[in-house]
Amino acid sequence: MIAVDFESWCRAQLDTVESALSAWVPLQAPAGLGQAMRYGVLDGGKRLRPLLVLAAAEAVNGSDGEAALRAACAVELIHAYSLIHDDMPCMDNDVLRRGKPTVHVQFGEAQAMLAGDAMQALAFEVLTPEQGVPAVLQARLCALLARSAGHAGMAGGQAIDLASIGVTLDEQSLRDMHHRKTGALLQGSVLMGAACGQASPAAWLALADYGDAIGLAFQVVDDILDVTQASETLGKTAGKDQHANKPTYVSVLGLDAARQHARELREKALAALSRSHLPDVQRLTDLANKVVDRDC
Repeated sequence: MIAVDFESWCRAQLDTVESALSAWVPLQAPAGLGQAMRYGVLDGGKRLRPLLVLAAAEAVNGSDGEAALRAACAVELIHAYSLIHDDMPCMDNDVLRRGKPTVHVQFGEAQAMLAGDAMQALAFEVLTPEQGVPAVLQARLCALLARSAGHAGMAGGQAIDLASIGVTLDEQSLRDMHHRKTGALLQGSVLMGAACGQASPAAWLALADYGDAIGLAFQVVDDILDVTQASETLGKTAGKDQHANKPTYVSVLGLDAARQHARELREKALAALSRSHLPDVQRLTDLANKVVDRDC
């Protein structure tokens, strides 16, 4: 059961993130590009990645609130850009995202491609202000985000996903794909938050393990919801992975085993938090529960 004060904390953090994104994503970018960018990132989404950044920063007594907020917004910009590109006809060819038409449907394919490109660049611009965040911390945050989003992380996982259509994968291969495609950016969110404070080497490794488990749990639950919920509930097209003949945790493990696996991953995440010996990891604990218990 998630405490009421946690939901209040989430609302407060999300309001702050939304305000910052609205300020930093420019409406006046040339030729309507700003409109497409703002459409793709504002007013929608779970914002799990920013919440993980901010919760991890709190857990390690992050004193640099501006750095954590910038990291939270940067990771959401990367996530949103990836969704814009993933939805395009050359990839997943989807028409619904966050309960509204996808960016390429609303603005055209070329504008959607450019909006994603611009948002990826903007993420690193947000992380590197001229003042307010120490240069060493800027560099560390940029490195963590780039590694999570690039060939070894999200983009590499997406490449494996596209190459796996109609292919039978075993559980280990599926885990490797989703560790990259989904898990890397979620783990990176936790570590970006941890970088904003003082984490011992042992705590850093424990938070990395927590992020890894939560990243995989999120994807397992996503695969479950894809076959158990309607499009209206999800805000995106339900059943699209099955229709596209893509391997999922449900197709590989079965529905009941996938649900059990999600619970096991939550326990793994909570065990990692216990090993961190950080004094207050309640926000991260609640987020782990939120990931596994969600219904959309």
